[in-house]
Amino acid sequence: MADFSFGSAAKPLGKLDRPWWRELNRYHWFVLLVAALGWMFDCLDQQLFALARAPAMAELLKGTGLDVNAYSGYVTAVFLMGWASGGIIFGIMGDRVGRAKTMMITILIYSACTGLSALSYSVYDFAAYRFITGLGVGGEFAVGVSLVAEVMPELARPYALGLLQALSAIGNVSSAVISLAFAHLEREGVLGRFHLFGTQLTAWRAMFLVGALPALLAVAIRRHLKEPERWQAAVKSDPTQKSLGSFRELFGNPVWRRRAIGGMLLACAGVIALWGIGFFSGDFTRSLFRSFYDQQARDHGDAELDRQFVASLVARPESIEKLPTDFKPSYLLSPIAAGEQSSTDAVAVYGAIRSLHDDRESISKSAVLDWLDKGDSAHNRLEQSSGQRVRRAAYLDGTAADPEQIAAHAQRIVARGKAVEFQLSLWAAISLMLFNIGGFFGVYGFSYVAQSIGRRTTFAIAFTAAMLSTALVFGFLSAATMTVGGVTLFRDVFWMMPLMGFFQLSIFGGYAIYFPELFPTRLRSTGTSFCYNVGRFVAAVGPYTLGLLASEVYQHTDQPLRWSGLTMCSIFLLGLAVVPFMPETKGQPLPE
Repeated sequence: MADFSFGSAAKPLGKLDRPWWRELNRYHWFVLLVAALGWMFDCLDQQLFALARAPAMAELLKGTGLDVNAYSGYVTAVFLMGWASGGIIFGIMGDRVGRAKTMMITILIYSACTGLSALSYSVYDFAAYRFITGLGVGGEFAVGVSLVAEVMPELARPYALGLLQALSAIGNVSSAVISLAFAHLEREGVLGRFHLFGTQLTAWRAMFLVGALPALLAVAIRRHLKEPERWQAAVKSDPTQKSLGSFRELFGNPVWRRRAIGGMLLACAGVIALWGIGFFSGDFTRSLFRSFYDQQARDHGDAELDRQFVASLVARPESIEKLPTDFKPSYLLSPIAAGEQSSTDAVAVYGAIRSLHDDRESISKSAVLDWLDKGDSAHNRLEQSSGQRVRRAAYLDGTAADPEQIAAHAQRIVARGKAVEFQLSLWAAISLMLFNIGGFFGVYGFSYVAQSIGRRTTFAIAFTAAMLSTALVFGFLSAATMTVGGVTLFRDVFWMMPLMGFFQLSIFGGYAIYFPELFPTRLRSTGTSFCYNVGRFVAAVGPYTLGLLASEVYQHTDQPLRWSGLTMCSIFLLGLAVVPFMPETKGQPLPE
């Protein structure tokens, strides 16, 4: 095994004889606060994207015939590639022009482009905004942890970095609260009163507007934050600055090269898992719990009413003009899913309406008449009961319902559909909120365990536990309910999601502590950024693969995201394979 020693001059650090926070003065706390806020808002942006991704894709792809799950994965992959590119660019800048200046630039970039995402009119400009946002997001982490690592007292450093990463959970939880608030405002019709340059304001657009606010943090950074003394000393020792942020030195030195490549592979495992599985758990709960609400509606007889509504549209195609502007075919229930039988023409028309995209303009009179012809052909090939024949005759001669009745039923369908969408948004937000609450304790706990038993052993435990807990969620999470105070709750969410979050995100606490300990000051931001962000070029295949699995391999299963998530769990084995080849940095000073 390669020699990963720190050199003969390095002496092990002593032990703390008092709580670590007592080692910090007022400026230490200011640096930690600024870096924590920068990373917290960074994570807020990430989670806003994770929560807004599905409704954004549904709106931007309507009328295109493209798969929402697949393009959600593609756009996420684009975001991660921007993240990786920004990591390289701003990681080098952090070493060459300074930690504080680079942090200010990255915050301005991701804030501005998060706000611009709200103005998207197609999937392509949305992806472009997410790529540029990723540039800023990718650069912020490396300079932030480098800054904290170099300013903090040596003995307090691991705990401060662990707290920095743990506080990111506040940004993640805040995004869930923001999502719930805007989902409620959208349901009540408040957002619909406003427009952005001619486009109606929806919940996902409003969420991205909020994501522009962190730009204000750049003011505090500009006025009060100083460059670390370690970095200033490194600049003075190299007047030409050729070694600062040099990839030639990073990969020319065999020790730094092995650490960079090993750290990058460690990060790949965690990042692919988080973005390819963990952050899709909200989408998973949406798809899983929809069946529960649909079945509730069927039990109340809504499927039969929806079937009559569809058949009435066939009989009275002029009623199309009276449908509410916010009517969506996706709000209709499938009577076949409940094992019910229906007249063939109604089923044929229903299937055609379901295949349309969510805009009223696509439902034309001529299309309805075409569906009627198809329904007649299918009907003539099948035998039907006399009751079905009578009902079908009523549909076709126009006596089933008048246009006003059809419009009134459409209003009930819309109200029911919006209520279900709100409940699904609520549970997606609750799921990610619990995921991140568990993650807070996992991240902060990593710093204490790593100080006790070492970095490598803690990583090995975390990767193993993350794989098992993630497989548990995607394998066994169900729509089983419990009633508390008259409120129906999905019980599995309340213990499975925090458990998965605890172990999946604990790995990222390890990255914040470990990566700055691998490289000298002149290469710390570059090396940390390479490990944490360049791996995202590889990690970008995670969400792409999940989208591909859901839309192609498992599309005919009852839960495509369940089987896709289980398949992706194997990525944690990569982290386990790399751990034995990495150096142990417990109790060692930062290398120089």
